[in-house]
Parts: sequence; structure tokens; C-alpha cells
Amino acid sequence: MSNVPGDRKYTKDHEWAKAEGQVIKVGITDYAQGHLGDVVMVELPRVGQVVAAHKTFGTVESPKSVSDLFSPVSGTVTAVNDALDASPEKVNADCYGEGWICAITVADSSEYDGLMDAAAYEALIASLDA
Repeated sequence: MSNVPGDRKYTKDHEWAKAEGQVIKVGITDYAQGHLGDVVMVELPRVGQVVAAHKTFGTVESPKSVSDLFSPVSGTVTAVNDALDASPEKVNADCYGEGWICAITVADSSEYDGLMDAAAYEALIASLDA
């Protein structure tokens, strides 16, 4: 069973979102990193980039595949995790901590409210593994 912290929200595309006021910190879930395998590169969005909910804003690459990253909310990227340039393996080692991808100042907080809670995401991944 994947690790699904209850203090954040989730997307069907396996991104997590954690609200810190109007800023949403974003990363990929334990389920996603586990299926990708060893992450060898993360293409980060740029600070100041405007992103739209459920639209691509970067990629994560492993020896197996390249996967798009989808923004869980619309808004403006206000920070990126530059440490991933030199150490993309942080996504595998600590996807909910040091492996975060970016922070987005949300344009409409109702988009965050509409994301899946931990129980709904656990049900989704259970159905995928069934």
C-alpha cells in the first residue's frame, strides 16, 4: 500500500497538493514515484509561469518513461525546488518532503477544495492495482 498523508489533497494524475495559505506546494505521490522507478530528471516549471489546473507544467523522467506533471490548481508558480536539478532522486527518497516540485499561488481556492482527500485517493489507487 502506498503512503498517502492525510494533510494534503490529490489528483487523479497522482500529484499531491498541500495548502500553505494561498500557496499550494505540489509534488508527485508515493504511488507515482513507485511506478516510475528511479527518477533521473525533473523538468521544473519556471518561477512566474502561469499554470492551469489539470494542464502540463513539467515532466518527470525515469529509465522506464517520461511522465507529464499536471498542475492540481490554476495560478502562478512562485517557487521551484532547484535541488531536484542536481538530485532528482529526492523525488523517490522523500516525495512528500524534500522531493516537492513547485509552489503555486492559487488563483481560485475552490480548485484546491475540489481535489481528492486522502481516502478518495487511496480508493483510486486501490482500484488501479486491483
